[in-house]
Amino acid sequence: MRIFTCKHQLEDMMTCIYDAWVYALRVGHDRVRLRTEPIVQATLFDEYVHVDADAEKTEKVLRSVRNKIGMQAYIDVYYACLMEDDVLDDIYRFLRIGFQVGPRVIGMLAEPPVSRMLEIRRAVGNEIHHFREFARFNSIDNKVYVCHLEPKHDVIYQVAEHFADRMPDEYFMILDDNRKYAVIHPGKHYSGQQADREREISEQNRYMKEKAQKMYLRELSDEEIKTLRRTELLKDEYTELWKTFFHTIGIEQRKNPTCQRNLMPIWKRKHAVEFMQ
Repeated sequence: MRIFTCKHQLEDMMTCIYDAWVYALRVGHDRVRLRTEPIVQATLFDEYVHVDADAEKTEKVLRSVRNKIGMQAYIDVYYACLMEDDVLDDIYRFLRIGFQVGPRVIGMLAEPPVSRMLEIRRAVGNEIHHFREFARFNSIDNKVYVCHLEPKHDVIYQVAEHFADRMPDEYFMILDDNRKYAVIHPGKHYSGQQADREREISEQNRYMKEKAQKMYLRELSDEEIKTLRRTELLKDEYTELWKTFFHTIGIEQRKNPTCQRNLMPIWKRKHAVEFMQ
């Protein structure tokens, strides 16, 4: 068995699928497995092949998925790449069926790889939806809004798209404290010269990868994360008003902690100001 491995990033995963598929055409798909790194414990008799990202191969895979299977399958694959768990082999098995039957693969829920992709899509989509509702911003000197999140899956860019659509003029940052990177939306009131300079510095240090004209991803150092975490300690009148409103509208006789934990699990409350002391 040959096992192809790669980093848990979209470009690397698509390249890994491409190389594994080329190899499988000679030896058979059942002789191939795919895993994302790190590999905690390697098996004894299998051959491991590391794959690095290749932009051309990535585009070929994604273009084939869009053209031959459809946009719905393309979105499913994209969401699967955002999942924290190792689902690379699940994507590969799903694409095997998809390239055989075309767009109707979406309805073939009796097939385990297809039902697995639906499960992944729901898990990632639900977390995006939840954090769109539960994201809390702190205003820093009325100039920038900072939001801290710790999602299970890599979804802060999708969450940020929601706020970029609704706050196009605002300068805001959404941070993933676990993965140590941020989505930065400069906004119209952010100095263009300052934004250009920040992008230039970030590119030189290989800390940031641009994703769009107005919004981009930037990796953060430990010191930057430590400094930005202090923003949650800042208080303003709106924070106190919101906490007062939250506790005032509650009806003590109808308090139901179990139901509350089901609707908003404890792990999601860490950065929600209404639950902070």
